[in-house]
Amino acid sequence: LPGNPPVQTKKALKQRFLKLLPCCRPKSIPSLSESNTVLASATLSSPGFLADSVEDEFELSTVCHRPEGLEQLQEQTKFTRKELQVLYRGFKNECPSGIVNEENFKQIYSQFFPQGDSSTYATFLFNAFDTDHDGSVSFEDFVSGLSTILRGTIDDRLNWAFNLYDLNKDGCITKEEMLDIMKSIYDMMGKYTYPAMRDEAPREHVENFFQKMDRNKDGVVTIEEFLESCQKDENIMRSMQLFDSVI
Repeated sequence: LPGNPPVQTKKALKQRFLKLLPCCRPKSIPSLSESNTVLASATLSSPGFLADSVEDEFELSTVCHRPEGLEQLQEQTKFTRKELQVLYRGFKNECPSGIVNEENFKQIYSQFFPQGDSSTYATFLFNAFDTDHDGSVSFEDFVSGLSTILRGTIDDRLNWAFNLYDLNKDGCITKEEMLDIMKSIYDMMGKYTYPAMRDEAPREHVENFFQKMDRNKDGVVTIEEFLESCQKDENIMRSMQLFDSVI
């Protein structure tokens, strides 16, 4: 959303989305031709969920945090049983304890951006998934956020994005908050990208964002302004719809 980037193809978006999601990725990232896999390679598939086999029962005995039952998660999210199986196996492979803290989250995320510093943006993203603010992201937290991003209504997805940008959670986005977000994105992408990024680019993106979103020109963007502006932007709406077929 910041800067209103050009719409990507579905394949490119799937590939990028796979790379950006920690705790549910395969040991190696699939090629673009394999990007129609379900957020993981075949090595992450399993015959059951939670305790569907003796092996799973043994593995769960060492897990510190046990996720809620499959039926309850199906009711709380918009994922099917099969999708939850794949997501859980991937999460467990990366987070054997059943939860991931901020430092672990940043370490996982940094593997995909070796050319830059992704730590600040990863912290913002972690806080968006950590909805109860207990300093950890459980499997329930993870699939709940993922369900909103991938299967929620347009309003659900935009509300989630607004919450990500509203760093202090006071109900509005300031220029300082958006500048922190934009700087973290530029830091994550690195200084040696092509074409080279100018130092003033993050601030220019912020000014463009507020020119479009701040309807009453009071220096902050409320959720109402954010939703109204995004819903009137064809590029943003197309970007939102691309997530429909990521899984």
